[in-house]
Amino acid sequence: MAATSLAAARALLLSPLGPVARAGENPNPVRVSFEFFPPKSDEAEATLWKAIRRLEPLNPAFVSVTYGAGGSTRERTHRTVQRILTETTMKPAAHLTCVEASRDEVDQVIEDYKAIGVDHIVALRGDPPGSAVSGGSGIGGVYQPREDGYANATELARAIQRVGGFQTSVGVYPEKHPESPSIEHDIDVIKAKVDAGATRALSQFFFDIDAFLRFRDRVRAAGVTIPLIPGIMPVSNFAGLQRMSASCGASVPAWLAAHFEGLDDDPETRKLVAASVAAETCARLQEEGFSDFHFYTLNRADLVYAICRILGVREQRAVA
Repeated sequence: MAATSLAAARALLLSPLGPVARAGENPNPVRVSFEFFPPKSDEAEATLWKAIRRLEPLNPAFVSVTYGAGGSTRERTHRTVQRILTETTMKPAAHLTCVEASRDEVDQVIEDYKAIGVDHIVALRGDPPGSAVSGGSGIGGVYQPREDGYANATELARAIQRVGGFQTSVGVYPEKHPESPSIEHDIDVIKAKVDAGATRALSQFFFDIDAFLRFRDRVRAAGVTIPLIPGIMPVSNFAGLQRMSASCGASVPAWLAAHFEGLDDDPETRKLVAASVAAETCARLQEEGFSDFHFYTLNRADLVYAICRILGVREQRAVA
């Protein structure tokens, strides 16, 4: 095994191709999943469903639908999940949070999802309402658990397991949760989530690949064996990316800022840059043994579709 790994590493060093080009020759299949958010208007709903229809033929492992700060999109999330379940071939995973809800209310949501045939929940503590970053609702406020509610994602995962019949995905932060004292604390939390029934870990988006790989190594060294899936966000709006990164603890490398410098009035070039960065990130991680990628689509399909194409993900053609 060691000799094989050494030979493979040597072949990569000697290859005249870069990671993206090598991805086109990689025989190992890649699995992808996509995140969407529930629309707030008819126009936004049309945009969302255009993206869903564009990405559906790629046969994703699942698609997740977010849950707004303080449960603010609860009904819209439920409607979107139900429509994906009934009108597409995709398997929806519903986000669920603890924020601004009692245990009884959360338990009822879990039961409601089970009743309509949803078997996958993404269990998150959730973003508190009242954020200075997002103008009143979202990341950045001070989290205060309700006395009659679940305090965190670990308790939420345990509640999901009590109902039973669900896959349970949880979130992880490769560069440390903004409220955490240390990576070591984060890993202890991940272990607690696994003990509570978590079956998959979806990472926050990141751009520092080496930091993500160090995190992977520390998680595995701690004995956590559930799938760790990189979260990929191909963002072409750099100002928006900086705001999101500041709120979730994801570092923005100087080289990335340099790529976007001077492109404020050139959205098409920004898209090309975003796709290039995300594709190389995925290609490098594929060479590190990752075969699953979770894309934060922002309800747009163009960049994600192109990246999937580079990774060898093809549309599933119907057999006549």
